[in-house]
Amino acid sequence: MERRFEGKTFMVTGAGTGFGAALSLRAAHEGAGKVLVHYRSSAGGAESTAERVRGAGAEALLMQGDITSWADIQRMAAWAFEDGGGVDVLVNNVGEMASGQASWTEVTEEAIDHVLAVDIKGTMLMVHEFGQRMVQRGGGAIVNVGSTVIVRGSPRAPQYAAGKYGLLGVTKSYAKALAPTVRVNTFAPGFMETEALLARPEWQAGRREAVLSATPAGKIPKPEDMTGAALFLASEDAHHITGSYMIADGGYSMLGA
Repeated sequence: MERRFEGKTFMVTGAGTGFGAALSLRAAHEGAGKVLVHYRSSAGGAESTAERVRGAGAEALLMQGDITSWADIQRMAAWAFEDGGGVDVLVNNVGEMASGQASWTEVTEEAIDHVLAVDIKGTMLMVHEFGQRMVQRGGGAIVNVGSTVIVRGSPRAPQYAAGKYGLLGVTKSYAKALAPTVRVNTFAPGFMETEALLARPEWQAGRREAVLSATPAGKIPKPEDMTGAALFLASEDAHHITGSYMIADGGYSMLGA
């Protein structure tokens, strides 16, 4: 495996499970010297991720915080740059997709507020606090994890689509604000067979087969299969890419002319 991040320090949010855990481990395998493993409530999962990161040869430190709280984000950023030695790559993996909601008819004001607080407010404030410190430190890269839902919409959870559309504005705005020393991009994976997706009732009731038949690549990847593409945006190979939105969904959201 190519070592694109020799000696770099990563922070990955929501790293206790799923894609966040896989991204943390990939960073370690690609030479990261340190990975800050963030979690909100899954302490056990975060520690498991940290153990795997250490097994891959990197230092791993746990960081707890709620990204819907600006005070928590400020605390984490201050610790990361003052006590943790700084961050070279921030991966904003945390997102809320209202997975318990089966239809738009079930939407509530509370569900809207929570999704937008995580997907827009939380991600924006992470970029805001960590990004300005990266500029002061001399540079870095930020990768926000989006979704192809912005192409197709979501009749299941419109607030989820709205949140990921908002993420585009965050990415483009801070790509300009933090330039030229810090690059900000969004990686938009399609369906990945995470534990959360596999547990969804509609996925078990035929949705998987429908998605698979509509995916030209003919497969639905596991999280670890998508980490290399996501971290490309943080690598030096992507040095001239900022403010972009990179889709990786096997052609599922392919647009016509």
